[in-house]
Amino acid sequence: MATDDRGLIRNTADAPAVRVRNLHRSFSENGGVLDGLDLDIAPGEFVALIGRSGTGKSTLLRALAGLDRDVAGYGQIRVPDAVSVVFQDSRLLPWKRVLDNVVFGLRAGDAAERGGQALAEVGLAGRERAWPDELSGGEQQRASLARSLVREPALLLADEPFGALDALTRIRMHALLRKLCEVHRPSVLLVTHDVDEAIVLADRVILLDAGVVRTDVRVELPHRSQADPGFAELRAFLLDQLGVNDLTAEVTA
Repeated sequence: MATDDRGLIRNTADAPAVRVRNLHRSFSENGGVLDGLDLDIAPGEFVALIGRSGTGKSTLLRALAGLDRDVAGYGQIRVPDAVSVVFQDSRLLPWKRVLDNVVFGLRAGDAAERGGQALAEVGLAGRERAWPDELSGGEQQRASLARSLVREPALLLADEPFGALDALTRIRMHALLRKLCEVHRPSVLLVTHDVDEAIVLADRVILLDAGVVRTDVRVELPHRSQADPGFAELRAFLLDQLGVNDLTAEVTA
């Protein structure tokens, strides 16, 4: 087990899960982005994180990834040893071919074989030697997913990975991500502004407000379809929690 001065704990011996207690993060002396946040994510659980801009969604994700060294704060964070991050930007290195991007930094004798298998899983078999700029936006995100999953993460952190994609490509990526998570079973924390996306993908939806968890609801729908009455009901509830109904009333008043 290793602990740094920010309270980040990595424990390879325990089951892969996330535990956050009393987490504070601030960009200035005037106020905090995260204000005593508590959060648990079970092994293999898919959690979607929603909230208005500036409520600390990406700040929390970066804290879990250990990427927020420039932000003041304290608290305890427990994460698995193997963590991967997928961003909205695929962040593929343009001077490396697709397979080389996927296995970049992977220290394993069978890295190329594992990378090829990961690309096949995301539907990019045969594109190993392509350059990133030869891929569509959706294909680049598929390659980004392959790069994350080839490392067999116990925790997958995703920061609006489909935000820049067109509607049809997003639907396909949703189905792909659910399928990959069923196979690899990582714990997942997905940051998104899209309530429908959260309901379609997640086992739980958590809403951040003023730096703390305001709403935490399980998604228990027989079908992840907008035709399901339960889908519309949950969507309306989450939008209400986000204050969307209040904003509509202000605009129409």
